[in-house]
Amino acid sequence: MDEADRQLLRRCRLRLVGDLQVTPLWDALLKRELFTPDMIDDIQQAGSRRDQARQLITDLETRGRQALPLFICCLEETGQDTLASLLRTSRQVTKRDPEAIRPLDLEPAVVGPMGLKPEKPRVMKPDPSNLAPGNVTPVVLGPEELLPAQLRPEVLRPEAPRPVDIGSEGLGGQEKLRSAHLVYVLDADPCGHCLIINNVNFCPASELGTRTGSNIDCEKMRRRFCQLHFHVTVRGDLTAKEMLQALAELARQDHQALDCCVVIILSHGCQASHLQFPGAVYGTDGCPVSVERIVNIFNGTSCPSLGGKPKLFFIQACGGEQKDHGFEVACMSPDDEGPGSSPEADAVPFQGDLEPLDQPDAVSSLPTPSDILVSYSTFPGFVSWRNTERGSWYIETLDSILEHWASSEDLQYLLLRVANAVSEKGIYKQIPGCFNFLRKKLFFKTK
Repeated sequence: MDEADRQLLRRCRLRLVGDLQVTPLWDALLKRELFTPDMIDDIQQAGSRRDQARQLITDLETRGRQALPLFICCLEETGQDTLASLLRTSRQVTKRDPEAIRPLDLEPAVVGPMGLKPEKPRVMKPDPSNLAPGNVTPVVLGPEELLPAQLRPEVLRPEAPRPVDIGSEGLGGQEKLRSAHLVYVLDADPCGHCLIINNVNFCPASELGTRTGSNIDCEKMRRRFCQLHFHVTVRGDLTAKEMLQALAELARQDHQALDCCVVIILSHGCQASHLQFPGAVYGTDGCPVSVERIVNIFNGTSCPSLGGKPKLFFIQACGGEQKDHGFEVACMSPDDEGPGSSPEADAVPFQGDLEPLDQPDAVSSLPTPSDILVSYSTFPGFVSWRNTERGSWYIETLDSILEHWASSEDLQYLLLRVANAVSEKGIYKQIPGCFNFLRKKLFFKTK
């Protein structure tokens, strides 16, 4: 779906959610192949009519370039002419004048004082050398002179904090930063489960290419998290439905005696509408699963035995189709620019005017998003690069950083190192980032 249609849907979302009658639409949507039966089932499980309508509009955004006109036809076929007319007329106006609807381009007005500068206070201060009546010289006092003596900076000056050395020696050991109430306890052995989903081969109908090099990523993560005292399970080439089943099986396990849970997903990815966590990852059947839905499987309601324990998600997948050329700096890294190291993107395929029929799964709210960290290989909307011989930039760097620094630094600082290192790679640019809802520092168990 092009951006104009996507913006139109979002602009009309409130009206659509309020008035859309979803029950008559199912057969029409199936007949025009806008959705599969499994997708319809997912939408129907969203809850009330309004919830189903909201989910339908959200999923419609990524159902292909012709999704909106086909949806308008479905509305007309089911007698919902008012909504159909609203969308069709608005779409025609937008096509004639692309500037007519630009909800994301509004520039905020800057309102503030113009040329108003407070004058310095003038206080009459007697001249000690001339105390005769009437001989008073006006003296302009600064802020320090207006303070009582005991509060003046030269009298009461706080000691400057000592800088923390975060150079080649790290943060000086775990013990310096650890405090019982500010650090997650990872004493269990194993610390917890680690599930790796490695999608390499995709069905031809998906138009998604083979992810050569992903098996290298998978093996690196398997060995690394085994060394970090996790029980690692690897699942390969799963459809969207099989991915959800594998994640649900992990969530149903009893984590009571464990301290942490890790999910690593290596796949193609795309943009997706979201409330909290952006992006979606593809199953081998070409159907995406939203990151929000993945995270929500492990919330306090679905997985109570992980309540209060860190749940970590590492996503190696594209966040969209944009390629970042970066900007010129003094020193450029030559990595991944040599012969035989051409990187591939874990992105949605794009050919001319054609767009694959991709859709995010149900976007569900996260009632308690605490103790969750989602680390993305790239900024939302941008591609994520993978070297066919060494694996992806993100996983290769993450593995190296964990090897050298996991024994002395907490997870948040480790991910800063990853972001900095990846950002210096290649001709095209990439920068990882994370959504962090951890309440404490997390140090992996390395001994």
